[in-house]
Amino acid sequence: MTTELKHNAADTRFEIYVDEVLAGYADYAERGTVRDFNHTVTFPEFRRRGVAAEVVEYALRDSREHGFTVLPTCWYVDQFIAAHSEYRDLVAS
Repeated sequence: MTTELKHNAADTRFEIYVDEVLAGYADYAERGTVRDFNHTVTFPEFRRRGVAAEVVEYALRDSREHGFTVLPTCWYVDQFIAAHSEYRDLVAS
């Protein structure tokens, strides 16, 4: 199984591909230096494999690397950050 992570800026989302098939994504809206992560999707056939966690972590690392803070309006992103204290500093105040 091969996994590929991509930032699809044109569609304002981070994507994860498993064996070249889109397995899920994390949508965001960008306002200035804040990325509002508002929706995370894992397609049914890829659930329970850690796909959502992998794409969200990639999106958070990319956001940090490019100087963004985040607004976790998606429940999954909010829970991911709560469980991974190393990303709490990214949350916009």
